[in-house]
Amino acid sequence: MSPLVKIALELGPLVIFFIANGRAGIYAATGAFMIATFVALALMWLIARKIAVMPLISAAVVLVFGTLTIVLQDDHFIKMKPTLVNALFGVALLGGLAFRKPLLPYVLGDVFELTPEGWRVLTIRWGVFFIVMAVLNEIVWRSVSTDSWVAFKTFGYLPLTLVFAMAQVPLMTRHGAPAGSTAKTGIPKTGAPEAGE
Repeated sequence: MSPLVKIALELGPLVIFFIANGRAGIYAATGAFMIATFVALALMWLIARKIAVMPLISAAVVLVFGTLTIVLQDDHFIKMKPTLVNALFGVALLGGLAFRKPLLPYVLGDVFELTPEGWRVLTIRWGVFFIVMAVLNEIVWRSVSTDSWVAFKTFGYLPLTLVFAMAQVPLMTRHGAPAGSTAKTGIPKTGAPEAGE
């Protein structure tokens, strides 16, 4: 999938959420966001014939928390959704690393090939980033108006994520896996360990 198409599919539901909130309020916006999220997933499937794990998990949380928001008429649920998703991703990445089962290669291994050290450092950075974003969302939604939080979610979260992702390019360049190695294990196809392991 083209990176521009991928960004458009991720940003589209957020823009719809922002517009719907401005015109009809948070509950209508939540319903529109839920629909737009699943339309984006369907388009991802049609274009790439697969859906990445992270958008799938995020959509499942949107379904649960969005439904609770609308049924109970309590916008706390939709506001806490980014906190839960980010905390879940952060804990999963750092927890997997702690148990010597890094998960990031299984998410990005089809796109990037890194050395084991590269995957380890990148996993730590993304794990910490997700935890920080979870904390930041809690601070923002508890401190500002609903409209301001929606603006932050739409125009703050994705740009921060893109900037952070771009900042990891030097790391991935330095730790690119040598030819003949596998991205997920860092072990050459011959089965011998890499030099320095």
